[in-house]
Amino acid sequence: MMDKVELLGMEFFGYHGCMKEERAIGQRFYVDVVMYLDLAAAGKTDDLKKTVNYADVFAEARAIVEGEPFTLLEAVAERIAEVLFEKHSLIERLRITVHKPYAPIPGKFADAAVTIRRARPKNG
Repeated sequence: MMDKVELLGMEFFGYHGCMKEERAIGQRFYVDVVMYLDLAAAGKTDDLKKTVNYADVFAEARAIVEGEPFTLLEAVAERIAEVLFEKHSLIERLRITVHKPYAPIPGKFADAAVTIRRARPKNG
């Protein structure tokens, strides 16, 4: 079993979507990031350099969600995964969920979300 660091329910305001109105008005998005890595060295040494600083992860996710608009939630999630693997060499696997609870869908629903799971690229 792999250790993990989780950041759940991060809230950001962005302009992602297929509809012109979504890109003009914007809406709230919620992001969950689960990072799988070995935390034994961090636990034994109490050294932040031996884990993932979740404040940095928050800032990186925020920059993507609040940055350039994407049409699809899938693209938002994929970009977050790419950046986290690029910036945090200790992460071995990721699970990212992007929630869009206010998606312009006619009818009542609790949430619209996309979840991706990625492993560190072999050359990474």
